[in-house]
Amino acid sequence: MAGRSCVPLLAALIGLAVFYEWQAITEVRQNGRSRSAGWLSVVLVLLVLLSGSGPTVLLALLAACAVVVAILTFNRSGPWVTMGLVYAVFPAIALTMIRGDASRGLTAILFLFAVVWATDIFAYLAGRAFGGPKLAPRISPKKTWAGAIGGAGAAVLAGSLLAIAVGKFDSHIPPVALALSVAAQLGDLAESWLKRRFGVKDSSHLIPGHGGVMDRVDGLVAAASLLYVLMAAAV
Repeated sequence: MAGRSCVPLLAALIGLAVFYEWQAITEVRQNGRSRSAGWLSVVLVLLVLLSGSGPTVLLALLAACAVVVAILTFNRSGPWVTMGLVYAVFPAIALTMIRGDASRGLTAILFLFAVVWATDIFAYLAGRAFGGPKLAPRISPKKTWAGAIGGAGAAVLAGSLLAIAVGKFDSHIPPVALALSVAAQLGDLAESWLKRRFGVKDSSHLIPGHGGVMDRVDGLVAAASLLYVLMAAAV
């Protein structure tokens, strides 16, 4: 119960940090109106999240805020503010709803972290060990196809082993683990593209020696978002 109750707070803190870094990277902070509209929306949705509201209310509120922000910031920084709002808040909702699932929450959140961590660790190790053709040289020059395949394979193995350990393995586990691994790697590439687009090396210096929060959770937020959608569709 304690673990379930702390997830919304952790998710909200991640959302706030991600939006702060998003604004810094995209230079939205230089436009006062856009900055204010974005922050008011993020804080509003996250406060409602912490109040214990359900997904219908949260997603409707997020959609409404995104529309309002897009209108208020039209011809200014609107698209970047709106994208940043969704990028920061939807994964926070996803993480909270995944953990809050009464029957699957704990197993699902452990599965998510096992897949994402296995992807990150073994993509790095396989890339260093085998090298070879680059995955997306214009976006992230260090990533290789060998690393992507190695990370995906490790994710499938890690997810399957966890599911077996908790007695939840079935035929859906490997493809879901693979999909989450791909999502995590695409999330990583998307953040690399964003930083390259704006000429930024690190998303921030909130984590001394490790760059910013986005640099650490780019794969997690993408995978969590996909897992939440899959779990919601399976209900």
